[in-house]
Amino acid sequence: MSTKIVHSDNAPAAIGPYSQGVVANGFLFTAGQIALDPATGQVVPGDVKAQTERVMTNLGAVLSTVNAGWKDVVKTTVFLHDMNDFPAFNDVYGRTLGDARPARSTVQVAALPRGVLVEVEAIVAIP
Repeated sequence: MSTKIVHSDNAPAAIGPYSQGVVANGFLFTAGQIALDPATGQVVPGDVKAQTERVMTNLGAVLSTVNAGWKDVVKTTVFLHDMNDFPAFNDVYGRTLGDARPARSTVQVAALPRGVLVEVEAIVAIP
């Protein structure tokens, strides 16, 4: 099996020994995206809605590296710092995905990188 690393300048650069995404066997596996502004490398200010907007924009940029869109997303995993933020997160997530309905797991975690409130990763069938 061969793999290919993908990179978008419109998503935050990796801040450790990992890639924004890896293509393998016709799928794109993304790293978890957090609410970092790719231009500054800083966490965007605001609540979980503001952070989710940035996360979904970052994730969309990684999808675009393989000409994929939300309809191509097979599965997402969502990490929330506080499950009470789920309704606000879900509002932005649902609006961003439109009619796409990938499988999804959502878990509450004790902490996320850089103190963010949300992180999302995806598995994508490459069109």
